[in-house]
Amino acid sequence: MKKVVLRPFIKKSIFSALLVLTTMNAIAQQKAKKPMNIIYILADDHRYDAMGFMKVIPGLQTPGMDRMAAEGAHLKNAFVSTALCSPSRASILTGQYAHTHTVVDNEAPLPANLVFFPKYLQKQGYQTAFLGKWHMGNTGDQPQRGFDYWVSFQGQGVYYNPTFNINGKRIKQPEGSYTTDLLTDYSLDWLKKQDRKKPFFLYLSHKGVHSEFQPAKRHQGKYANIPVITPPSMYLTATDSSKFFGKATIPASPVNYRDIPAWVRNQRYSWHGVDFMYHGAIQFDGFYRQYLETLLAVDESVERVIQWVKDNNLQDNTMVVYMGDNGFSFGEHGLIDKRHAYEESMRVPLLVWAPGLVKPKSVIEETIMNVDLAPTFLELAGIKKPAQMQGTSFIEPLKGNAVPWRNRVFYEYYWEAAFPQTPTIFAIRTDRFKYIFNYGIWDINELYDLQNDPYEMNNLIRDTSYQKTGLALKQELFDWLKETGGLQIPLKSQGGTRFDNRFNKTY
Repeated sequence: MKKVVLRPFIKKSIFSALLVLTTMNAIAQQKAKKPMNIIYILADDHRYDAMGFMKVIPGLQTPGMDRMAAEGAHLKNAFVSTALCSPSRASILTGQYAHTHTVVDNEAPLPANLVFFPKYLQKQGYQTAFLGKWHMGNTGDQPQRGFDYWVSFQGQGVYYNPTFNINGKRIKQPEGSYTTDLLTDYSLDWLKKQDRKKPFFLYLSHKGVHSEFQPAKRHQGKYANIPVITPPSMYLTATDSSKFFGKATIPASPVNYRDIPAWVRNQRYSWHGVDFMYHGAIQFDGFYRQYLETLLAVDESVERVIQWVKDNNLQDNTMVVYMGDNGFSFGEHGLIDKRHAYEESMRVPLLVWAPGLVKPKSVIEETIMNVDLAPTFLELAGIKKPAQMQGTSFIEPLKGNAVPWRNRVFYEYYWEAAFPQTPTIFAIRTDRFKYIFNYGIWDINELYDLQNDPYEMNNLIRDTSYQKTGLALKQELFDWLKETGGLQIPLKSQGGTRFDNRFNKTY
């Protein structure tokens, strides 16, 4: 066989080509390993079904959220471990349950040993920013650990003409300005100034849609004629259901009026009840429409953020996450607000837009919780989950990969002196049943078959055919509390005073 001899220039060309291919491969691998940019948008009190694409609320328009679902993923079974601002926000930042991080109410101070996940991102080279409502640990508006850039406000804040704490300095915002728009403006301005060679993490925390609702002026009256649909569980009596509020839906499942807990019945005529909401400051129809109008600016914020990412060609290496800090009642069980363990309170909207990672129109069935956010963001940054975090990264489900996953949600809410109508509550929810343990009161506990009774109207706790189910769920609930160190309620000093409307007395 004749020996093939390559001329020197051919050898050089082959070597150069191999070198180019090797370099390109190395660059590709480096690019693949590059930590992903993360934008986390948190809304306040946003119901899980108050999004246009879900077609639950007739006439509701949310093009920004609809776009996230169409171009990304809708995590349809998302829950919080506690349906209250401060505890839920602490769970998001720490990856821990409320009884672990001990921020159990809106007044509880932040323990000094808590580590917020942005601190780990900073160590990984991330540029970090927090903008919006902090409202956690009774810490006011001062800059918090883990963030390079800070824009916040005191307490619940206001919708119009706010004063922002910007990196430690309070600055009054322009007359007529709207908080949702301002926070989005500041966020986009910060993003524009970041070093493109470094990854970034932006936490945009909106005041909207917390009560008392105030839509942007451009949105006022937009839903003046939208139909008000009340839920079938918005009962008044066994024979007179919801006739005074909007258009009532007819229950498709049996209603066990006898076993409605007394605390639920009593709360109807209170700050958080449909018969005396906010002490009579607003009627249900106006409350319903103003909530949806206030949501419009939040949706526009979502759209603006996504469009900025695309305009700057960062979509392949950026994840945008939208979520609610807890749910909100639209009259279910005669209640408004949250705190309780019914579906509309503990379920939240959760959307993920990440074209480089998530397929369009993905619908994720796995049960996701607020404690899962921190581990997920850390995995995107290439950081191993810290031992103290109790959540689990949901990156694999997002990719469409089948992995072992939880099929239970555990819930806890701790009594507050400011709103004593709602007791301490522990609950467990499976894909079929929910067991609610109302702690410390002389009242009835609850068991619901969610498949046959999605509105949680037929309490099965006395039904002997479900006795084994109820006892097994109760045992599992308390086993979880024991295993996670939750058998002792983290008692906190209740600051301030409260007003008792029954006796016209402050104490």
